[in-house]
Amino acid sequence: MRTEPKLTRLDRVFARLDREPERPAHIDVPKMSRHRIVLVAATAAFYGAIVWAVVITSWLVRLDWQVMFFRPYQQWSEIHWFVDYYVVLGQRGPTAVMVSAWLGWRSWRQHTLRPLLALGVSLLLLNITVGAAKYGMGRLGPHYATIIGSNEMGLGGDIFPSGHTANAVVTWGILAYLASTPRARRWLSAVSAVTSLGVGLATVYLGTHWLSDVLLGWVAGLLIMLALPWFEPLIARAEARIFDLRDRWRSRRSGTASAPVSAPPVVVTPLPADREDVAARTPRAPAYLAPGPHTARSERTPVTPAGSRRPPHPERHPRGSTSSAHP
Repeated sequence: MRTEPKLTRLDRVFARLDREPERPAHIDVPKMSRHRIVLVAATAAFYGAIVWAVVITSWLVRLDWQVMFFRPYQQWSEIHWFVDYYVVLGQRGPTAVMVSAWLGWRSWRQHTLRPLLALGVSLLLLNITVGAAKYGMGRLGPHYATIIGSNEMGLGGDIFPSGHTANAVVTWGILAYLASTPRARRWLSAVSAVTSLGVGLATVYLGTHWLSDVLLGWVAGLLIMLALPWFEPLIARAEARIFDLRDRWRSRRSGTASAPVSAPPVVVTPLPADREDVAARTPRAPAYLAPGPHTARSERTPVTPAGSRRPPHPERHPRGSTSSAHP
């Protein structure tokens, strides 16, 4: 009876690191369903409601000032070192490097560029939408506030919405978006939501953002993730275009390496009739002949070259003649 060897946990880990022979067929692409469209509309309405509440200096602005005067970094100073490290999970550079490294390995293993292209599209949308909102509303942060109780809008700031929070939603949420199973998608969605909210609250703790900044940044990142399936056809066309360019480059390189280098053919053009007659009538110069009678090679007398070490042989007879004296 033959039994299969039992794989250990380490064996299963190394088995997952191997490249698959072809692109997996079970990975589905999220579609823009009716349920998702409703969520996009509701999130966009919530986004507008937060902006309006800050513009009219409502209760949300008063809550911002109360939290700022509370000064969390002084109330819980013992966790300051942890928050300083934790807030890095929302910075663009470190998170983009970590997530792109993971998605690059997945792209190589699954023979597809969709993970990297989806990350690039989401970060591009994040820069455009959040960046435009930041500089468009120009809100100042708590450390630069001028008038107590005001919304600090239109004063040249760039903290509304929170870029740290929106970036955490997108960079960690893209892992859930690209998950291969529904269960993994649910778990990663919950982890990314908690992580992004924690990053936002860390900025409030440090005093770099208002509480409303964090709330709007979380909604802005969620809006990008919900609208990302609209860009899936663009991602598919870009992937097909890149693979097509790669195949052309490979075929051109292999053709250049294997084809032998041959000289271009020489085309012989016949002379016109008049030029042929002229060439036939033109007399050729006679060949140069040495003066004197021409003798056969066998009749020539051998001559010892000057400087030769060979002694002269005056008694040597030319080739072809018979000698009268024999030894």
